[in-house]
Amino acid sequence: MATQPNKPVRRQPAGNSADAARARKAAAKKRAEERTQAKKKRNKILLFIVEIFVLLLMVVVLYGVLKTEKVGKVDIKEEDIVINEEVRVKEETTMKGYRNVALFGVDSTKGELTKNTRSDSIMIASINLDTGECNLVSVYRDTYLNLGNDTYNKCNSAYAKGGPEQAINMLNMNLDMNITDFVTVGFGGLSDTIDALGGVMIDVDSAELEHLNNYQLCMAEDLGRSYTPVTSTGYQKLDGLQATAYCRIRYTAGDDFKRAERQREVLMAIADQAKTASPAALNTIANDVFQQIYTSLDLSEILELLGDITKYEIVGEAGFPEDTMRATGTIGSKGSCVVPVSLEENVAWLHEFLFDDDAYVPSDAVKEYSNKVYSDTAGYIK
Repeated sequence: MATQPNKPVRRQPAGNSADAARARKAAAKKRAEERTQAKKKRNKILLFIVEIFVLLLMVVVLYGVLKTEKVGKVDIKEEDIVINEEVRVKEETTMKGYRNVALFGVDSTKGELTKNTRSDSIMIASINLDTGECNLVSVYRDTYLNLGNDTYNKCNSAYAKGGPEQAINMLNMNLDMNITDFVTVGFGGLSDTIDALGGVMIDVDSAELEHLNNYQLCMAEDLGRSYTPVTSTGYQKLDGLQATAYCRIRYTAGDDFKRAERQREVLMAIADQAKTASPAALNTIANDVFQQIYTSLDLSEILELLGDITKYEIVGEAGFPEDTMRATGTIGSKGSCVVPVSLEENVAWLHEFLFDDDAYVPSDAVKEYSNKVYSDTAGYIK
């Protein structure tokens, strides 16, 4: 049998092989550096208030597909909620007709929603039941306040120490509020919620672009999914992972204040998008979000609260303390804090913003807490 001649082996020139190896090594090094950079910037996954308000806003439409058992319902005893005495009078005057709900986003990735985890997102949704108008106020997580037990520290530690009950009392005592209900969410639903709604329109600037993609890289690794880098600035549609990453950015001018503003921006974009969502999208939201809810509200209460989804509109948003009445400083062992320069004046501003009460006089309790905050922080703030 005739033997086939050996086929010539095609060899790469030595120089090209070495160049290819160097290129692969350089690419691998770059990927490793990108992961390292992203991980260095990684904070604990924030559980954004956006999910919470989607819950409240969409429940009327969702009730047909809602599985009630997915809602983690907890009953808080009325006698365990602290409401300052002067506020009880206001409930029948300037605060009458408003429903105030505390919204918490905790930093747990394992479903610990009850306590032992800090509330890195704190917001109050104040709804005018007559007009459907809603105002949103972010309470900055590092704000130095009475924790609801006459100790003073960053306000987000109230949830870790005593769960939603103590966190509600912290808000009521310091801000002269009458909150009795809350909604808490854990991480996991936001990206899927936004995707189910078809994305949201957000204006991305040049300072945000790199950080947005770095956060995407972190979350893609955590969630075991791929991501699409955002390659241009400007007003554009972001998918779930992109918008979630946008909410997390804190390394631009404005730091955590700007991050809270981004969270409210995405929340409002979701609220607008949700009003036009399809039944299929709403079913996805129900399955992805409701299973991570911990709340004092049951389905019938939320339905009664919202009534007609088209009636409700976010008309105002702000942060507390108000930007002209706040300072920052390292307060001894408490670390870097946001300080209401005058808690009393900030509370007067808050009641004007939420309830159009331009003559509000803070309670004696708030005046006491205001004096304590001032004495603890005056030597540290800048």
